[in-house]
Amino acid sequence: MNGTEKSDSAIVAVKPANKARQMAAEWVEPRAGTKGNTGQPHTRRTQSRCSVPQGLDRVRNAARLRKKEKFSALLHHVTVEVLWDAFLALKRHAAPGLDGVTWDEYAVDLERNLQNLHTRIHCGTYRALPVKRRFIPKADGKQRPLGITSLEDKIVQRAVVVVLSEIYEEDFLGFSYGFRPGRSQHDALDALAVGIDATAVNWILDADIRSFFDKIDRQWLVTFLKHRIGDERIIRLVRKWLKAGVMDDGVWSLGEAGTPQGAVVSPLLANVFLHYVFDLWAVQWRRRRATGNVIFVRYADDIVAGFEHEADARQFWDAMRLRFGQFSLELHGDKTRLLEFGRHAAVRRKRSGLSKPETFTFLGFTHICGRTRRGAFQLQRKSRVDRMRAKLQEIKAQLRERMHDSIPEQGRWLKAVVTGYFAYHAVPTNVRALGAFRYHVTDLWRRTLRRRSQKDGMTWQRVAKIAEAWLPSPRILHPWPNRRFVVKHPRWEPSA
Repeated sequence: MNGTEKSDSAIVAVKPANKARQMAAEWVEPRAGTKGNTGQPHTRRTQSRCSVPQGLDRVRNAARLRKKEKFSALLHHVTVEVLWDAFLALKRHAAPGLDGVTWDEYAVDLERNLQNLHTRIHCGTYRALPVKRRFIPKADGKQRPLGITSLEDKIVQRAVVVVLSEIYEEDFLGFSYGFRPGRSQHDALDALAVGIDATAVNWILDADIRSFFDKIDRQWLVTFLKHRIGDERIIRLVRKWLKAGVMDDGVWSLGEAGTPQGAVVSPLLANVFLHYVFDLWAVQWRRRRATGNVIFVRYADDIVAGFEHEADARQFWDAMRLRFGQFSLELHGDKTRLLEFGRHAAVRRKRSGLSKPETFTFLGFTHICGRTRRGAFQLQRKSRVDRMRAKLQEIKAQLRERMHDSIPEQGRWLKAVVTGYFAYHAVPTNVRALGAFRYHVTDLWRRTLRRRSQKDGMTWQRVAKIAEAWLPSPRILHPWPNRRFVVKHPRWEPSA
């Protein structure tokens, strides 16, 4: 190869320097190509490992920059790709709705089904089916109504929730934690713990709304949606879901209020309703009426408010009762209460000749005014006794059905149950409750094994060795609330 050929090959192997609209003065070595084209119409990944359209990013940016703007064109964001992601996010083994279609059956001809569904949505021929009602037992022995939505309704609702969340995630306030992406029950528990520890809180108002999902005023809900949603096609879809009714043992009925429990869209609608009814109003009340420190934490319809002064707490309680009454809501008389709580509560109550500070429950934990080994105030959280008892009763019934399974089969199942329980309840200051739960599970296992034969010699020592091989030991899995809160909120958010 001569010199000319070498120079020609060198020119082919290089790329021009980054200079726009002019000849490069020198040549540089080529770079490896990027993975993916920057001009692709998608960004960010969802839990289903699929990309989010950039159009939704533009919707979110517009919602962030223009807080009072109405979005008049949203339905075109409900694409076949978004419907596909919504389908993949559904539970595969969930009970079928009124149409009787399961996840596996719909997936047989998925592309054609979604194309057909997409056409019906945009042509206005999509119809929502009634919700099939079932009842599930509650911890207090009562039954909770649950709605089972049809598969296509679940797909459309989840797709619409994806679009609307891009708007409302910019509007919702920091102390709202229920059913929001990136926020869990433990985030709400951390925020409450940090608020009580870091703020001069002496009184706690533990509020509960009576039958909230059944009492939501639909007319007010649509009015609130129209503050931000100007696309009548989206509003029409929401109205279809609200007016689909309930099918109970072949009898169709339509209530005048409420959202269908169990529907994919219900949590978002509930958050929108309480955002306008409570969140915005509570922030204004704190700014205009409060004379001391006030904190709020809301998870769906469970509300905890902390106050520095008792007078503020009682005034807020009365004002909240009137505020909810304007929107057909009612505070639960037995579950809503005001109690003295905080770092100075024990000293003050002892000085007044009263007993220890009362406790309150929030998201499955009993919150207690405790002390560290050095005598400093410490907010302690213990698993609710009634919830633990209900869980043990459930395990007892399941063990009776699995009585004649082999010990390894029983052990694998119990390991999954105990591990799942620990995954939620293994918070600091709760290790004794974890140990008690494991002990009772072991005892239930021992009783089940002994019932398999009248001559069974299953002693406690033998069962303890079996449990040691299968059941996880109680240990704390979650960090202290202030550490995780600081990580998730590195720049202090007053509303968080």
